[in-house]
Amino acid sequence: MDRLQEIKDTLKNYKGETIRFMEVCGTHTAAISENGIPGMLSDNIKLISGPGCPVCVTVTAVIDRLTELSMEENTTVLTFGDLIRVKGSKYSLADARALGGSVEMLYSPMDAIRLALEHKDRNYVFAAIGFETTTPVYAMVLEEAIKRDVHNLKLLTSLKTMPQVIRWVCKNTNNVDGFIAPGHVAVVTGSDVFKELSEETGIPFVVTGFEGPQLLAAIYALTGMKDKAGIKNLYRSVVTEKGNLEAKEAVDKFFEPCDASWRGMGLIPGSGMRLKSEYAAYDAGSYGLDEDHMPPGCSCARVLTGEIAPNECPLFGKTCTPEDAHGACMVSTEGSCYNYYISGRTSKN
Repeated sequence: MDRLQEIKDTLKNYKGETIRFMEVCGTHTAAISENGIPGMLSDNIKLISGPGCPVCVTVTAVIDRLTELSMEENTTVLTFGDLIRVKGSKYSLADARALGGSVEMLYSPMDAIRLALEHKDRNYVFAAIGFETTTPVYAMVLEEAIKRDVHNLKLLTSLKTMPQVIRWVCKNTNNVDGFIAPGHVAVVTGSDVFKELSEETGIPFVVTGFEGPQLLAAIYALTGMKDKAGIKNLYRSVVTEKGNLEAKEAVDKFFEPCDASWRGMGLIPGSGMRLKSEYAAYDAGSYGLDEDHMPPGCSCARVLTGEIAPNECPLFGKTCTPEDAHGACMVSTEGSCYNYYISGRTSKN
């Protein structure tokens, strides 16, 4: 019997007490569904999705600010992917565009520089949303903007960091027995960040990649680490203990830690990054965007913290579907509601 089959058999036949593992990476959430991982596990191994989807944890005040900016004369909002469909307190960026606002989707961050240079008489606002993985990208954009003397491009930032929100989850819930640590984030931060978290919380962490066998290996490792603090790095091909020092230096040059508001969780001290004061000229009004208005009946807050499974939300699959999403977790392809819906996943795992 090969090692992978042995792992599969062990996980499927696990008969110990119920254990709950949380992934805090949107790409892991998608990969778990795409690979059919929940169906490979014992009923006593539960997988829950945490606040690892950057679009999903963006509060409505940020969306509202972006929609307002898109309606201003001579201003275009630039954004990646799923954010365009996430509703603010009233409108999404897609709605704003339909109402006459100027919104463009980007496929490369350097497109923001190109557009600003090509249309120097127009103002551009780049929606800078993400975690430690993408913050270096925005630092790179700023570096290039300064180098090329670009003055008609600003950032509207909603940048968040993982350690503090994981601490928040551990402090405010008692339903996590282990964490599948975010692989992409760990490339930048290094695995030592999660070693410190494990020592503080007494909960084990495993860093892993995004292939089906890698995820199964992580779950298998966590099953053997229950009630034991510690970290295993199963993604050593790209994750080191200290992380990407060059990326960290780029971020430290332009950004500093700040308090940040998370959808459904409120203000979490020290969980965000904002532009340093010397770069305030490149900020499009990011400070103080803390209000969050959930659609009536939406349970995103409880889903994001693993309190309930997505299909336990009363709107799931009824009035809330990927085609007509109410909550951000159903909009993003990294959102847990979206992935539950498209995979037909039940709350069993």
